[in-house]
Amino acid sequence: MFTPKTERIEKIAKDQQEIISQLDSIFSAKTRVYIDYANVRPWSEKLGWHIELKRLKQFLGSFDTVEAVNFYNGYLAGNERSEKEKTEAENCKYILRTKPVKIMNFSIDVSSILPDSTVLVSQFIRRALLKKYEIATIEYLNERFKDMNKKGEYFIEDMKCNFDVEIGVDMLLDCERNSAETFILWSGDSDFADPLERLLKVGKKVVLFATAGRISRELNELKTSGLGIFDIFNIRDFICWKKEYNGKRTKDPISGAP
Repeated sequence: MFTPKTERIEKIAKDQQEIISQLDSIFSAKTRVYIDYANVRPWSEKLGWHIELKRLKQFLGSFDTVEAVNFYNGYLAGNERSEKEKTEAENCKYILRTKPVKIMNFSIDVSSILPDSTVLVSQFIRRALLKKYEIATIEYLNERFKDMNKKGEYFIEDMKCNFDVEIGVDMLLDCERNSAETFILWSGDSDFADPLERLLKVGKKVVLFATAGRISRELNELKTSGLGIFDIFNIRDFICWKKEYNGKRTKDPISGAP
């Protein structure tokens, strides 16, 4: 049953009863939500709008069958954005799971490699694609590394914090404990194909909340096994940043749908 947590949600819902009815159907039984935030956060670049964590929690909490909202996100001590996200998730009463972000340094020093060597580029480009490149392309990329070296840049820093295993295990444990009948995953990562398939095989309702163009082929293929997919653009007005809400339905920048 849908009971708006705030006046804002109530007001928007009056104009979007069809969406609320659709969600009531999705959340028709005991439900648990799992948000892979490291996967979800970058969607804003494609969508052109952002998810506000407080509004998202209030909206999900408006459905009385949603018993838990698990939030998975890496933590980088001293980083302003990371500190803010952690504090906000805690204040909003998400079930927060976090761990330190790994910082990795990749060498881009071309001083000891041949012009057509793939040693450096193979760190950033998948081997299957690399095999398709002509030698001239490899030489061009190494030249760009050389340009960076001339500017004093010899390493590229990257950050990594993957929760695929933790989320998959939590979902399967909740299934084993019969903690939910409906499992909602906010992600589009192919690594979730196996646990989602297991849930579907034992008769659980599984729905992917994602955005068009951000769903892996492996997950799309599970639609034939019963996986549901809900486009989060449909709840944009409920969960976007306050300054991005203007009270008017807009078109999805990806699909073009109103």
